Amino acid sequence: KNQLMKFLFAGIALACAGLADGFLPQSTSLSRAAPFLSKTYAATIDSSSTTSADAFVPMRPPIDLPWASIKDQLKSSLGYSDKELSKYEAFDDDKEGLLKTYESMQLARLFENACNQQYMGGKIRGFMHLDNGQESVPALVSDAIRTTDKKYSYYREHTHAIASGVDPGAVMAELMMKEGGTCKGAGGSMHIFDPETYFQGGWALVSEQLPYAAGAAKSILQDRVMGLSDGEDFKKKDVAPPADDDRISVVFIGEGGSQNGRMAEVLNSAAKDSLPLLILVIDNGRAINTFTPDIAQNSDVYKQGEHYGVPGVLVNGENVEDVVKAGRATIDYVRKNGPAILQVHTYRFNGHSPADPEHERGRKDEKKWARASQDPIKIFEEKMMREGKLTEKELSDVKKKVQVRVKEAVSFADASPMPPVELAKELEFPDKPDTDYNQKKAPDFADAVNARTISDEQMATIKEHIANLRAKSDAGEITIGDAINLAIHEEMLRDPTTTMHAEDLQAGSSYDIPKLTQQTYGQTRAADEIIDEGHFIGKALGEGMNGYRPIVELMNTNFGIYGMAELSSAGNTFATTGGKFDMPMTIIGAGGTAPNQSLGAEHSQPFHAYVMGIPGLKIGTAASPAAAYGITKSMIRDNGPTFLFAPVKMMKESKGSVDLDKCLPLNKAALLHEASAASVEGGKAVTVLTYLHGVKEAQASIEAIQEEGLDIDLIELRSLKPLDKGTIRKSLERTHKLAILDESTYSGGVGATISAIISEEMFDELDAPVKRLCMDDAPVPYASSMEKAVVKRGEDLVIGVAELVMKQH
Repeated sequence: KNQLMKFLFAGIALACAGLADGFLPQSTSLSRAAPFLSKTYAATIDSSSTTSADAFVPMRPPIDLPWASIKDQLKSSLGYSDKELSKYEAFDDDKEGLLKTYESMQLARLFENACNQQYMGGKIRGFMHLDNGQESVPALVSDAIRTTDKKYSYYREHTHAIASGVDPGAVMAELMMKEGGTCKGAGGSMHIFDPETYFQGGWALVSEQLPYAAGAAKSILQDRVMGLSDGEDFKKKDVAPPADDDRISVVFIGEGGSQNGRMAEVLNSAAKDSLPLLILVIDNGRAINTFTPDIAQNSDVYKQGEHYGVPGVLVNGENVEDVVKAGRATIDYVRKNGPAILQVHTYRFNGHSPADPEHERGRKDEKKWARASQDPIKIFEEKMMREGKLTEKELSDVKKKVQVRVKEAVSFADASPMPPVELAKELEFPDKPDTDYNQKKAPDFADAVNARTISDEQMATIKEHIANLRAKSDAGEITIGDAINLAIHEEMLRDPTTTMHAEDLQAGSSYDIPKLTQQTYGQTRAADEIIDEGHFIGKALGEGMNGYRPIVELMNTNFGIYGMAELSSAGNTFATTGGKFDMPMTIIGAGGTAPNQSLGAEHSQPFHAYVMGIPGLKIGTAASPAAAYGITKSMIRDNGPTFLFAPVKMMKESKGSVDLDKCLPLNKAALLHEASAASVEGGKAVTVLTYLHGVKEAQASIEAIQEEGLDIDLIELRSLKPLDKGTIRKSLERTHKLAILDESTYSGGVGATISAIISEEMFDELDAPVKRLCMDDAPVPYASSMEKAVVKRGEDLVIGVAELVMKQH
């Protein structure tokens, strides 16, 4: 009866608190106050609380979750028996383990306190997010996550990195933007990376780390299937993982970020492929600073996996012993069986960042209350001394030891030099733009791996397929789609670390680009993906960070809009990690906007222009089978992210031959037609830059241009980034006039960028303003009668060339 009265008073007080803050909850029920709790694990007010009118009632009460209830979860969700759980319960009397746990918590707390001091002193700049109050999570990581396990965290990752074995001095130096930092000062607080401990970020976009961690988990399965493991340089070597290989991938995420759609996609993928993936949910009740139940209908994140058969466990982060015990059991489950969710209920003592005003409802009062009564370190200290398991001196000695270590970390960071200014440009691309990819050696283990992973029948089938495609090339009949498919198969056989991701992969997608990849290399290497490009681009990123060379085929490049976050991070990764992680990933797809293609606005967007601003991304185009084949091979061999755009309306129409077994450069344009000497001498020649469908339009217009007594240097922009300025300048030195037939919009388009570059760097070569023949800013209509007003074509080029020569500009 007394307990019932306590709940009623708590509910009334909570409603009053909502009114006092100018916010009326939709419901004053306890499920509204703490919807993450099931009936079994109901929210309660701490037993020491009073029910007086002036007593503070937290918006998010502590949870009453004794070990017996956690055991019930472990038995019902993970299938453990009482006997099996007894080994985990032994931790309660493991003095060495308890001291190590306390040391981990103190290291996390004192390091974050030092970070705050350095931030307030101006030595740490930008955004910084502290982890105080959530120390049971790094304690678990230090206890049960191994060095070789792959770890993906979010922007509040300092303590996760240190608990994973990353040197605190290097972490502090990174925060202070020093060369001695984990990423040479290129990453900062939100981007801690360390290859030696497999700590793979530190990712700043909320929830983006989920598919990356899934890709890393997939790489573990690939190692097992391929019989490969990491060498000292973290490149794959022909040594199989041990028979008892039980590495896992761990992804850290908040309960707010867990509401992101990526969560459902990763749960589906993890369940479908039985990925060794632990989803560690840090539930502090605040999505940034907003009270999570205000925006999330259900915060039972540990139950999100039920629909997919992924079990989950909820633990109380204020009881670090229970977190370690349940965490060990959950992690062992993942090592043996597959994915699981562990949700840790915590309180974060700091705002989102030190500069945060924390105006959100109830935040300041909750923080003050949590520091006083929900501190996992204080709770642990009091319990250990009360139960006689650890003495005050033992605890004090540990804290003093940690204080020295943190002081040393700050001193190391202070003494480390700033990185040189030249480093910024050096970190743009892993491979220099002028790399000759023909000189790159194939792995020595290719034949051995192929022999043990591809059956004789499969090998015979793919060799026959390759022979047929090469015969088509010899006959001048190979299409762009087939040329890319040929290059992919040759590269997948040449380097077994090459993988494939696509929708409709088994059927060859729309243009046969991934044809026969799964049938030849199996589902582990060639994955048929769910219909979300962001998801499988993200998984590819995780594979690329772990020694594989993923290829991603987009059925239409405009679908890549779903993956802008992942594309952006792929481009930034090499630089952000201080060059410690290569990011090999090749994205290929058909796209662009052909005249009269009748695909409507959404399928006619200039995605190639959208991604031009992504740093570190090499962007190519191919309007012929020869270009598509040679560029594809080079991109697959490149150690950074690359994106090849092919013309959607020419994939099966354009046919020709390819230069077999040859890679093309990724930084060169191609001169397809050279203006006659007479036209140049007479001032009647124009340099024309174009790409994708514009190549076909321009080539078809040459005769009409020549009939007017004019001529053009026709240059195909096979590399949009980096731009081949040398070839353009050489042509302008002859013609002194430039037209750009551009398959992107007037505002923010490729032509706008190139025009600016030409005007800034080659102005003296121009006799007239640059003529941009680009798409209008209006969406591309479906009806051909309207589409002419938006999409430029050959007839526009003929007029534009004439206007330049006749000075009608």
